[in-house]
Amino acid sequence: MPSFSPSKFTSVFLVSVILSFSLTTLAENRTTNIGVIIDERTRAGKEQKTAIEIAVQKLNSGSKDRKLAIYFTNSSGDPLETASSANELIEKQKVRVIIGTNSWEETTVVAKVGERARVPVISSTTAALQPLSHLQWPFLVQMTDLDISNEINCIVSLIKAYNWKRIIAIYEDNVYGGEYEGFSILSEALQKIDSIIEHRLVVPHFTSPFDPKETIRDDLATVLTTKQSRVFIVLKSSLSTATRVFEEANKLGLTGRDSVWILGNGFSSILDSIDPLVFRPVEGALGIKTYYSDKNPRFLEFRSTFKAIFKSNYPKEDKSEPCIYAIRAYDSVETVWRALDHLGNLNDTDSGFQEKLLDTILSNNFSGLTNTIAFKDGKLSEPQVLQLVNIVGKSYKELAFWSPGSGFSNTSLKQLSIIWPGDLINRIPKGWVMPNNVKKMKIGVPDSTSFQRFVKVEWIESTNETKYSGFCIAVFRAVVATLEEQYGYTLPYEFINHTGSYDDLIDKVYYKTYDAVVGDVTILANRSKYVEFTQPFTESGLSMVVPVRTDPQRAWKFMRPFTIEMWLASGGILFYTMFVVWFMEHQVNREFRGRWMDQLGTALWFTFSSLFFSHRENIRSNHSKVVVMIWLFVVFILTSSYTASLTTMLTVRMLEPTVQDIELVRRENAPVGCDPDSFVGKYLRDVLNLKNIKNITSQDEYPENFKNGNIVAAFLELPYQKYFLKEYCNKYMAIGPSYKFGGLGFVFPKDSPITDDVSGAILSLLEEGRIIDMENQWLDTSQNCSSSDSGVESERLSLDNFWGIFVISGATSTLSLLLFLYRLLHNKIEQRIISYHGSQWNNNNESRFRRAIRLVMIMLSLNPSRVQPRENLDSSQEWNHQNPPQWELVSPTEVPEHLEIGRPTQLEIPMRKIEHTMTI
Repeated sequence: MPSFSPSKFTSVFLVSVILSFSLTTLAENRTTNIGVIIDERTRAGKEQKTAIEIAVQKLNSGSKDRKLAIYFTNSSGDPLETASSANELIEKQKVRVIIGTNSWEETTVVAKVGERARVPVISSTTAALQPLSHLQWPFLVQMTDLDISNEINCIVSLIKAYNWKRIIAIYEDNVYGGEYEGFSILSEALQKIDSIIEHRLVVPHFTSPFDPKETIRDDLATVLTTKQSRVFIVLKSSLSTATRVFEEANKLGLTGRDSVWILGNGFSSILDSIDPLVFRPVEGALGIKTYYSDKNPRFLEFRSTFKAIFKSNYPKEDKSEPCIYAIRAYDSVETVWRALDHLGNLNDTDSGFQEKLLDTILSNNFSGLTNTIAFKDGKLSEPQVLQLVNIVGKSYKELAFWSPGSGFSNTSLKQLSIIWPGDLINRIPKGWVMPNNVKKMKIGVPDSTSFQRFVKVEWIESTNETKYSGFCIAVFRAVVATLEEQYGYTLPYEFINHTGSYDDLIDKVYYKTYDAVVGDVTILANRSKYVEFTQPFTESGLSMVVPVRTDPQRAWKFMRPFTIEMWLASGGILFYTMFVVWFMEHQVNREFRGRWMDQLGTALWFTFSSLFFSHRENIRSNHSKVVVMIWLFVVFILTSSYTASLTTMLTVRMLEPTVQDIELVRRENAPVGCDPDSFVGKYLRDVLNLKNIKNITSQDEYPENFKNGNIVAAFLELPYQKYFLKEYCNKYMAIGPSYKFGGLGFVFPKDSPITDDVSGAILSLLEEGRIIDMENQWLDTSQNCSSSDSGVESERLSLDNFWGIFVISGATSTLSLLLFLYRLLHNKIEQRIISYHGSQWNNNNESRFRRAIRLVMIMLSLNPSRVQPRENLDSSQEWNHQNPPQWELVSPTEVPEHLEIGRPTQLEIPMRKIEHTMTI
């Protein structure tokens, strides 16, 4: 049996202790390898490397049991080489997470490599991600919520706000060529706002073996000589490529006034980091950059450290400010660190570690350098904001913010203070110019119009050329001259005859056969869907024109000055006034007494005769005088108005239409005429429901068709109608409503930038009165149509013109009647009381107020049975209408006629003595 010595026991114990300590140390210092793929040749790559080193150093120094090991590999820009580098990092360096990649093409291939190896890939590049993209690349984590469609929507909102129609897109080609996805998204978005990409400038990739300067120069020269647009959008470009583009564009004069440069997020996000000399050629450009707050204490600490290390590592760089790429790289490392820390003691070699690491990364929720880091569907959940900046001098000016949900923070971008290229301040650049080698515009002109004073096309055999004339042609030529004077460019053009309808002309413009249309084209909503119209240079509408006949001398002509309602109202106020005057005068005036027929005749004669001459009957009541005074005022107004209107009707030759309104035409299905090439025929059928429509091809055919009875009415647009009525003075007239349209204007394609300038020139001509002069020159005729023969009958006087004086007269009569009745009733009551109380009532020293109070008290205590009615002389005696009982002759304001001479001091009314029955 072998012996077990103490020395051997000690050795075994020491080995066990050392092994245990080693295992504990390894457990306490677990190291996770992270792979980083960047392009250190670029500014973004340099910043990413510096930021990652700062993050790793800070996180490692703050932990005793966990470390991060970083393995950098340089990207050449080739997606295949990048995929190979990623695979090498996974297999050789055993990395558990990959951070970086410079383009979306590289990101997708690395994401596939990571999916096969179950390694999460964190990238900050943007692309047009679909809603289910996280299912296509399950191991891809996007350190942004923005995709390229957000950036393009922001740019398109800017284009729409300033109404730029044609765009030139600039982007750097992919390594292997192929279509850039952002270009197709931009083209589709611009079509929705009626703008187009006129030209695209594809710049060779910066890794291209040959110098792309010559290619850039040639492409920009093509833009200068053949393209109108001066709105340049730099979608995607490396710093070196963008610098070459700016330099060559500046040399060719493409960065001056009326040019617009919009820099995408890829370039604008490094404005804080690059040398100002790079963007000096495009000073005044607008930039779209990712916004982040630079006030966060963590960010301020990071920036301070970053600037010191970056300046030490890259002394040749002019600026040491970090940009968004550095911020995202730092947050990516911290995201991985927090996920590992959450996993605790789980070893990265354990089964299922990679899936758990990915889930933990996506479940992170912490405050990064500038915003909250939390993920949803594989990308940041917190909406990020884009910022609109204006490059000024060596820096930039912040203008507005844009977010995917609400758009620009400033609803009116035109009110922003922007310094445009070429130091343009006082106006917005047009965004287009006439190119040096521009082709002549092909302008379609209708060669067969119904009214040749508007457009006339004729062949001149002596000169073997086509002559274009007319009001519309004259306006267009004046517009071209105005463009040269006010806008500083010449518009080369040539007219082309067009045979066909006006809708065919619109189609020719829509399909780019014609560059514009000049003629008497009406602006309609349906046409505006396909083309763009200028400002109308004359009004437009549709009305019905019919022949006229002279008004026959009718027997009831004297009734025409007043309408039926007016006659009825006049008669009503006359009889009402008659009744009021009779009622009040009947009480005090002998001339208004007698038999009822005599009283009615007297009242009627009195009131009616006041219309023409002074009446012989005297009126005694003051109330009647007020009524008659107002009535005479009414009579004066009515007779004056009637006389003036009737005189006009009898002395002026009046014309009446043969057809009164469109309802008669529709009801009888009468034939009507219109221009066959215009929209009028369709409008008559679809809107006005007219079926019997005849085509009239010339203005001279209208009178002949009216005469032959082929048509009973013609529907003409307002400019034609005015000229037609002047040409055939007092033979036709327009009746019925006028159906309004947009006017006559010139036609251009939807994307034409010339439209706004032409509209501005038309407005200038209108304000200067030159279009009115051209109307007088082309549309005036030799006929002298006086205003009295206009064919429009004088307006008949209606109740609307006189209801005010009728109300005054009626109110005055009513008020006078009520006052009269009150005084009459008051006097009769007073007389009865006097007959009961005798002389005690007539106390001259008593005030009226006390007498009124005593009157009320007596009325309340009076017993009607104690007052006996007056005794007639003979109960069988007939009523004497000419001499009624004297107490009824008492007027509230007048003394009876038989008491006028020798009026007593106290009014005595003969009544039968009232007997008092005494109860003893």
